[in-house]
Amino acid sequence: MKNNVLKMIEYLYYFSLISLFILYLFPGSLIGYLFYRDFGQQPDLIPNPIGTSINHLIFFFYLSILGFIFHKNQKKFINTFSFLFLISIILELSHYLIPNRAFEFNDLYANGLGVVLAYIIFNFLKKFRN
Repeated sequence: MKNNVLKMIEYLYYFSLISLFILYLFPGSLIGYLFYRDFGQQPDLIPNPIGTSINHLIFFFYLSILGFIFHKNQKKFINTFSFLFLISIILELSHYLIPNRAFEFNDLYANGLGVVLAYIIFNFLKKFRN
């Protein structure tokens, strides 16, 4: 049973990572198109003062938690953090080059904060269990 859950987390992690690349590298908002039939509109999943950046924080937090769970017993744990943090920066910077996308510092901060928060919480819970 435990192996099946870990396998499901692995598949969900890789599926989410591929989805992230597709959503970030597409020249326009696929989610905006699904909700509003407009590639130029970004949806606010949660109304908040920082706008759509909260979406970035939530997704990178979610993706990081999956990655940390999947790699928790491996030496790759710290590499997972480094990879996700680097990807959070590179993907946002790629918006300088992708048509109909805009680089935003708030999104960059939210991406990194999602990874860092997941790392802190995961390490705290890991130490708390031991």
